[in-house]
Amino acid sequence: MFDWKKPTVQMLGRWQPWHDGHKELFKRCVAKTGQVIIQVRDVEGSSGGVGQDDNPFSWVSVCKNIEENLQKEGFKRGQEFEIMLVPNIVNITYGRGVGYVFEEEVFDKSITDISATKIRRDLREKGEL
Repeated sequence: MFDWKKPTVQMLGRWQPWHDGHKELFKRCVAKTGQVIIQVRDVEGSSGGVGQDDNPFSWVSVCKNIEENLQKEGFKRGQEFEIMLVPNIVNITYGRGVGYVFEEEVFDKSITDISATKIRRDLREKGEL
């Protein structure tokens, strides 16, 4: 069961759409503490910031996509992860580090080259979006 008091890794994003690169990031995150909160910025049809105007997926479809994708890997919502709706956060500010760190995970080219922009373009070309 997801424990709201246990140390947890936060993943914040648009997830437009959730893809294999996100899944690999999730796997690294869950290995750190055993559970992850995936925060979904509600950006459907609006700008997510500079260069982030293409947001065709709704909160409901993003959540469904995340949950189905992680279930295929044996992860269960309410156990290893939970999904949370958040506003269209475009800036994260803090006064001083008080019990948390900001980390960038570095992946090899096969993961780094995965692009949600390309995925959306391909879906449009196939008439699926």
